[in-house]
Parts: sequence; C-alpha cells; structure tokens
Amino acid sequence: MTAVMIGVDPHKGSHTAVVIGGAEQSLGKLRVDASAGQASELVAWAAEWPERTWAVEGAAGLGRLLAQQLVAAGERVLDVPPKLASRVRLLEAGDTNKNDPNDARAVAVAALRSRAVRPVAAEDHGAVLKIWARRHRDLARARNQVACRLRAVICDLVPGGVRKEIFAGHAAKVLDKITPAGPVETARRDLAAQFLEDLRRLGTQLAETKNRLAAAVRASGTTVTEVFGVGPVNAGTVVGDAGNISRFPSRGHFAAYNGTAPVEVSSGNRKIYRLSLRGNRRMNHAIHMAAITQIRHAHSEGRAYYDRKIAAGKTHKDALRCLKRKISDAIYARLRADAAITSPPTGKGPGGQKGNGSDSSAAGSHPARRLFGQATPGPATTLRPPARTPHQQPRTRRPKDLEKIP
Repeated sequence: MTAVMIGVDPHKGSHTAVVIGGAEQSLGKLRVDASAGQASELVAWAAEWPERTWAVEGAAGLGRLLAQQLVAAGERVLDVPPKLASRVRLLEAGDTNKNDPNDARAVAVAALRSRAVRPVAAEDHGAVLKIWARRHRDLARARNQVACRLRAVICDLVPGGVRKEIFAGHAAKVLDKITPAGPVETARRDLAAQFLEDLRRLGTQLAETKNRLAAAVRASGTTVTEVFGVGPVNAGTVVGDAGNISRFPSRGHFAAYNGTAPVEVSSGNRKIYRLSLRGNRRMNHAIHMAAITQIRHAHSEGRAYYDRKIAAGKTHKDALRCLKRKISDAIYARLRADAAITSPPTGKGPGGQKGNGSDSSAAGSHPARRLFGQATPGPATTLRPPARTPHQQPRTRRPKDLEKIP
C-alpha cells in the first residue's frame, strides 16, 4: 500500500485533482465541477489510494469550502500557499505549461517536499470572529463613504459647509433649516435626505454588528482583550486573522506576519533595517489602534514605555513602532496561553521541536504579566482623545502627527 499526495487546484467553477506518489510520478487526475457533491465525488475517486493526503491550494481562500468539506469527511488536508506552488511549477525541469493539471501537480509536489505547509483543521470560533469583524469593517467603510457624500452635498447647500464631523442628528438639523430656492437646490436637498437615511441605517447595522462581535468574543473565551486597548473589534480582527497560533513558532514570526517586525535589507557589512510594509495590514491596523489607545491614557504602561523611548531620543514614529512590537508580543502571549488551555501542550512546539517557554511570553515575562495595564472596556475606534473628567490628571502635550498611521 503506497502513500500518495493528491494536489487540488480549486476554482470557482471546477476543481482539478492530481495524484502523485513518493517519487512525484503522476498516478491519476480528475476534474470535478464545483457543486454540492464535489467533496464526495473526489473522495469516491480517491478510494483507490487508502493512504492518501490532500493538498489544497489556498485552503484559507478560494479553496476554503472544499478543504473544510474534505476535513468534515474525515480526510487529512494540507494548506499549500499559492506562492509556494507557483515556485514549484516555475522550477520544474519538465513541462511548465500553465494549466490546471500542472498547477494541481505543483501543489502536490509542494506539499510533499516542503515543510511550509500546515494541516487544515475544522473551523472554530476564530472563523466566527473573522466573519463579524469583516462585516463590521465593511459597514464602517460604507458609513464613512456615505458621510463623505452627505457632507459634500451639504457643502453645496450651505455656505462654508459643516466644519465638524458630521452625524445623523446634526445633518438632520442642517437640512431642516434649508429652504430650496429652485429645482437644483431641491434635488440636492432630496439627495442629502437619502444620504441621511442611508447614514442612519448603516449606523444601526454597525451598532448591531458590534454587539454581535462583542458577544462572539466573549463566547470564544479569548484573553486577548486583557491587553490594554484591544476591544471586541480589534480582538475579532486579531483572533480571526491569526487562526491557529501554532503556525507561528515564535513571537518574531507572529510580528513578521502582522508587519510590526522590521525588514532587514543588509548588504555586506552594513546592517540595515527598514519599516515593514508587508504582512497582514488588517491586524497591523488593529495593533496600531491599540498603541494609539495606550498613548492616549497617561496611566497605561504602554504610555510609560512610549515616553521612555521618546526620552531616549526616538522620534514619535520610531517610538510608536517599538510600542506596536511590544503589543504584538503581548497579543502573541495571550494567543499561546489560550491555545494551551484549549489544547494542552504535548512537549513539542508547533515545528516539531521541544517547546520553549520564552516564545509564549511577552517581552520575556510570563503571559499573565506585563500586558501594558488592564484592558480598557470597549476602547473607541476613533483617534480623537477621550473627554477629560475632573478627577483625571492633566494630559501631557500630544506629539505631532500622533494620528497618522506609519
């Protein structure tokens, strides 16, 4: 009985599977239409090879549904990054024509020879958080777009426009005071009224989605919200996009994934590091918002760390980047701690090596400590400073360009 690897090149309308043996020889291929019975058809065809492993290209993207169906059917499935399969195809010594069977074979070869692939697990609470975090993000973008359009129309109706950030209640008062002088102004006022209706509807949907996301975060039991400045929205983004934390062997790998680790561009004896524009930008933005929240609150450990960097001669952006890396390490520690509770350690790390306690700590300390203060309940997503209360200490002068994302 020979163990085989089955590579799958998924598409919207069809999926192509190619079977290869240990010597990378092709043993068979099949093309199935994307339908409700796609997984059962593939499993029935692969019954000839009992010792089989499936390799799906982009199991977290286009091939997600098929990969999850195969996992639900009891099959062992591996996730192959599209870039890895592309490199295998380009470096192949034989036929390199671009077609679905060749792509599927390249996926199988990549899964057979590379250690960068990882097994696909059944979706859990992380997928739920990712769904509602994406919904919240889409609604927020749509609401901002409608608000900008409403503001532009009001500027054509009212001399000087609206100087402050526009809200539904304020816009309604402005429109009530407008008396159209002709058909053009009447049309603009009617258009503004429609934008106002859309703004209210999106605001209601946004609030409902945030409540759903907060409930999903509480149900997941994650402790990421214990990091100061990480509220339900940021937690949903981080946990949903991070997925299985075991795929990051260390906090450095996690920082490289979210873009808070610098990129080395050294040459010869010159050691040069530059700002990383790679990685998951959604997670990077969530960490950025947490850093801004910490800087806003003078009592937070993040603000104290930021002030120490400024006193050491760092610029605002450099100090902010250092703080974001610290927050990334703290989040990684929380995710590792959560994973240890749900699945106790077996003595080996995610890469097959013995576990290292230093990787599961933030800034070289225990995960339960040095998390930059206690979490703030539901930090605002705006970059404007919160309103001061009489018992609060005087705020220090805010550095310039604090609200700019580096």
